[in-house]
Amino acid sequence: MNTPSRRAVLGAGLAVAGTGLLAACGGGDPGASSSGANGRQPDAGTLVSPGGPQVRAADARRRADGRTQAVALTATAGPVDLGGGRTVTTWTFNGRLPGPEIRLTAGDTLAARLANHLPAPTSVHWHGLALRNDMDGVPPVTQRAVAPGAGLDYRFVADTPGTYWLHPHVGVQLDRGLYAPLIVEDPHEPLRYDDEWVVVLDDWLDGVTGTPDQVLAELGKGMGGTGSSGSGSGGMGGMGGMSGMDMSGGSATTGVSGTAGGGSGGSFMLMGATSPLLGGDAGDVDYPLHLVNGRVPDDPEVRRAKPGTRLRIRLVNAGADTAFRVALGGHRLTVTHTDGYPVAATQVDALMLGPGERYDVLVTLGDGVFPLAALAEGKGRSARALVRTGSGAAPATGVRPRELDGRLLTASRFRAGEAARLAPRTPDVVHRIRLTGGMGAYDWALNGRKFDMNDPAAHPFTVRAGQRVRLELSNGTDMWHPMHLHGHTFQLGADGPRKDTAIVLPGRTVACDFDADNPGQWLIHCHNAYHGEAGMMGLLGYLR
Repeated sequence: MNTPSRRAVLGAGLAVAGTGLLAACGGGDPGASSSGANGRQPDAGTLVSPGGPQVRAADARRRADGRTQAVALTATAGPVDLGGGRTVTTWTFNGRLPGPEIRLTAGDTLAARLANHLPAPTSVHWHGLALRNDMDGVPPVTQRAVAPGAGLDYRFVADTPGTYWLHPHVGVQLDRGLYAPLIVEDPHEPLRYDDEWVVVLDDWLDGVTGTPDQVLAELGKGMGGTGSSGSGSGGMGGMGGMSGMDMSGGSATTGVSGTAGGGSGGSFMLMGATSPLLGGDAGDVDYPLHLVNGRVPDDPEVRRAKPGTRLRIRLVNAGADTAFRVALGGHRLTVTHTDGYPVAATQVDALMLGPGERYDVLVTLGDGVFPLAALAEGKGRSARALVRTGSGAAPATGVRPRELDGRLLTASRFRAGEAARLAPRTPDVVHRIRLTGGMGAYDWALNGRKFDMNDPAAHPFTVRAGQRVRLELSNGTDMWHPMHLHGHTFQLGADGPRKDTAIVLPGRTVACDFDADNPGQWLIHCHNAYHGEAGMMGLLGYLR
């Protein structure tokens, strides 16, 4: 049995949202961390409680004109078939990998009952949804962790269409099988397509070479050096770090993997894996498998359709440490959405998804059998599924579609759809957040301060309702970080896409603007599960 993480233990014993623990004063680190638009620090004050009147008032303004849909989520340990004769014991929702898809229409109310049959406390976080704060699923910030044998009812309005997903926010449970897609349909859908396919990508080791808790224990020992806090050398742009790049050749996008042999009793640590697209180091963890919809590449899921079908593909990266480069052999992809929000339709050959990111694409299918390839960027391994519209043999498992090395746009090169674009406005408050730490001491943090689960609201980045807020995320480390903000979506630049998760490359700064319209206490953190658990988290807190 695995020992619950420090976060799980603390979450199980801490008081519910709204208690004195969750009310704190402060305005972030002095100087560089945060300032108002006039350069002064925000006034200190008491934070809005996750279940307080401000949260209830904001929730009452949500459009709740649909049905109430009841969903049962049972977190359980047991065997899962990954295909190819490979069965592993892991943790899942309802014994499925991915868990059961939840599909709503904007304006519906979700009533989800979580039953915890695991040997450790858990929770459900509804990734990307701007929901009421006390339903966000983050122990101990917004709730107590759900103890083994216990349950919890989540109930909230989902009023924003898009592609979302759900996973725990306790320890590194995300790196097991506890995840599922959540789709909120638009009742006035403007896109025209014949069919839809939800594709969930994942990196996998649980039950194969070890457990995520064992990985975290090893990584936490560091590499015998000191944490890297330097400027980080170079990079080639990123999913929001630069103005973006149009990658039209293969020479700049290849990665070389060096593994440390976690499957043979050695280290879980991945050594020598590099990607220029990610600014250097490709990741921390040596994963033996990469999956599409819970299937290994030599026994993939097969999507059947007729030639000429206009297919909407909703891509979700549920991985813990891996950026996936995705392409459909023989086809170009028209990108329509990222992280749930529309973008100006743009054609690409391939897409890059960091952990937590989502993209929606449209494609008109040709006649034949085509690989949907998800390259584990810089790690030398791939996941795949197949699209079959006609007869013929499937491509061999190792076939690499040429589209993987074709036109790949970084996130900042996309433009927000007109309805999704924020109105121009000067920020009222700017929080300058440095991403710090390194592999040497595995001391990942924000502004040099590791997040403290004993006192999560000790040093919040504070805002007030109604403000335009800018987060300037500056990466002073040697690794890329997929940074995720709970409860909100931000805009990249003046007219860039609306997102809740964006890759910040080494040596780069990403400016993220959003309107403070969802009161409460919200995490901002690296969605690399191991970086976040090591301390690269912070709290965005609304002042009363």
